[in-house]
Amino acid sequence: PPRAMALSLPEAAALLAALAAFLLLLICMIAYVTAVKMPTLHRHEEEKFFVDAEGRKEPVPSIHDPSTKELSVVVPSYNEEDRLPLMMDEALDYLEKRQKRDPSFTYEVIVVDDGSKDQTTKVAMKYCKKYGSDKVRVLSLVKNRGKGGAVRMGVFSSRGEKILMADADGATKFSDIEKVEEGLKNLQPWPNQMAISCGSRAHLEKDSIAKRSYFRTLLMYGFHFLVWFLCVKEIRDTQCGFKLLTREAALRTFSTLHIERWAFDVELLYIAQRLGIPIAEVAVNWTEIEGSKLVPFWSWLQMGRDLLFIRLRYMTGAWQLETRKCN
Repeated sequence: PPRAMALSLPEAAALLAALAAFLLLLICMIAYVTAVKMPTLHRHEEEKFFVDAEGRKEPVPSIHDPSTKELSVVVPSYNEEDRLPLMMDEALDYLEKRQKRDPSFTYEVIVVDDGSKDQTTKVAMKYCKKYGSDKVRVLSLVKNRGKGGAVRMGVFSSRGEKILMADADGATKFSDIEKVEEGLKNLQPWPNQMAISCGSRAHLEKDSIAKRSYFRTLLMYGFHFLVWFLCVKEIRDTQCGFKLLTREAALRTFSTLHIERWAFDVELLYIAQRLGIPIAEVAVNWTEIEGSKLVPFWSWLQMGRDLLFIRLRYMTGAWQLETRKCN
């Protein structure tokens, strides 16, 4: 039988290019077809109220109402009974001292218990009883939504003129809020009162690499590259959980947000860039705290998929930059 002709180099290259184009088209179609067109902004009945220090239910405020506090601090918490007290002690100590210095400064801390299986709500309620429910509120979600979903529920229930996302592990020194506030101030004038200031650990990268395994370092660089290549070019550290937003920027970005798990920060900043919201990146002090919920390999894999889908779904129009109300 005649021997099959071997492909020449140009033919092999053309075949590979055609295969790559076909795969990209297939991924685009999967991203488009599987996209939930609008974000799920449903609030369960039990999530429509806070429990005050006396155990009474009070309805949650809405981000659509005018602000009545200068600052809201939203703390997403999932099984954080051990790490939360350190963070809350540090944050409330700072906020109380600041209020004593400047009585016009008003704040609230919203702990969002993201369907925890431990005593997170009980631990947070101790602070509500100590400081009063006007200053500390606990929003317990019926089931786990993911960090992005928890932050969004807290943001939608906040009263602050500015809204700070802060992780329950207390990895970022809370007084560094002054640095991100300065970053926000330096962006003025804010278009339509919208601006975002992100805490950043990018300056600590060299030190953290020295303490990490080669595999984790490789994953980190791969993730950074994908973020830069697919979604967000200007921000070096998209994942630091210390971000300050004006009320208008929080409303606009979070009501468009689709991703509820780890990559939500990237979609948030991608939306902000698409809407022309100015973003500052500010170096903050950061310490790695034991007990991370991130399972390195699988979390990175899920994040990589989410990054690709963020880009493709907005590119194909499966996701639109519309603002919706939470019901």
